[in-house]
Amino acid sequence: MEYYNYLKSLHLIFVITWFAGLFYIVRLFVYQIEAADKPSPEKEILQKQYKIMTYRLWYIITWPSAILASFFAFWMLFFTEIGNAWLQMPWMHVKLCFVFLLYLYHLKCQQIFNQLQRDEVKYTTNYMRLWNEGATIILFAVVFLVILKNAVNWIYGVVGIFLFSITIMLGFKFYKRIRERNKS
Repeated sequence: MEYYNYLKSLHLIFVITWFAGLFYIVRLFVYQIEAADKPSPEKEILQKQYKIMTYRLWYIITWPSAILASFFAFWMLFFTEIGNAWLQMPWMHVKLCFVFLLYLYHLKCQQIFNQLQRDEVKYTTNYMRLWNEGATIILFAVVFLVILKNAVNWIYGVVGIFLFSITIMLGFKFYKRIRERNKS
């Protein structure tokens, strides 16, 4: 049982670094997209630097953190008594659905990363700023499920996440207006 706390600690550390990578990579995507609109030679200099930064973040921090967080989670769930018990609980099923959404989010970020590495800009900076909130919403959902351990109250959580999302969207629109005014 003692080693379970070590597994949980390692899992949590890599979840934190995984989320840190996801939060920062999308911010770098915003900068890469903005750099594409700059005049030469600034454009080429910035694009080259952002490609290096995103590559290092993605393959040295984010991907390894995702793999290690998953490894320790799998170990806890399938090779410990506590994990086996949790797999029977409804809150864990809901949490695992959100983790699945996190993997989908991660894979979409991989797709965007690949496009930007090829200098293909398919999204606007506004889209990327909103996209960045996806990981935040998943993080809130997972943390509340893990702390409260109650799948029945997940309905209230979903409503809360929905309201939180609306707040983020309104904040984003407010921030966009401020940025447009400051450009003038």
